Amino acid sequence: MGISILIVILALFGMWKLINSRTFQLFGGITDKVETSQKVIALTFDDGPTKNVDDILALLDRYNAKATFFLIGSDLEKNLDEAKKIVAAGHQIGNHTYSHQRMVFRSPSFIKNEIEKTDKLIRKAGYSGEIDFRPPYGKKLVGVPYYLYTHNRDTITWDIEPDTYYTSSKDKINYVIKNVKPGSIILMHPMYDQSGEELRAIEGILQSLSKEGYKFITVNELQGLEK
Repeated sequence: MGISILIVILALFGMWKLINSRTFQLFGGITDKVETSQKVIALTFDDGPTKNVDDILALLDRYNAKATFFLIGSDLEKNLDEAKKIVAAGHQIGNHTYSHQRMVFRSPSFIKNEIEKTDKLIRKAGYSGEIDFRPPYGKKLVGVPYYLYTHNRDTITWDIEPDTYYTSSKDKINYVIKNVKPGSIILMHPMYDQSGEELRAIEGILQSLSKEGYKFITVNELQGLEK
């Protein structure tokens, strides 16, 4: 009995690790960073779009930076014009599902609908490039990786996530500066920020790393260096 319980515990732990892994999945490619000697970084924003888009785009333009926006389909439907602004400014749009529900223990039809419905909205916004995918909360098990694998698409995660550990802009900036390296993918969440703290963190990151010679490019551009 004791051995059986241990096996179950180990199996559940292994499943939990797989669900939350930023660097491994059972099917297809997964990218949390890119190995390169060039001082380039992919700054990525999850969720939205919301009315905060104008402030984010103005900030990126100030530092001549390109970013990748992983957008939610339900928000796209309500704010399609904001997504069009992202496209017009030359940034990349990625798919972050339609409903932002955890994509674990979901049926193939649910996964297909969540991704393809959002893909159509992204195209409706005028984006014509390759649509990368990022699962909500970075969680995936079998269904999502398998769908992406059969459609020749990668899972995009990240290797730096300041929002997970800190709330103040100063702490977030220091964390990124300390941990960044060429080829890093940074995850941030500025869309629903009402305090301005996230925008201040983004500006500090752009300012500090630009001074260190880093260039901010899209995820697709970053992956192109590896290929």
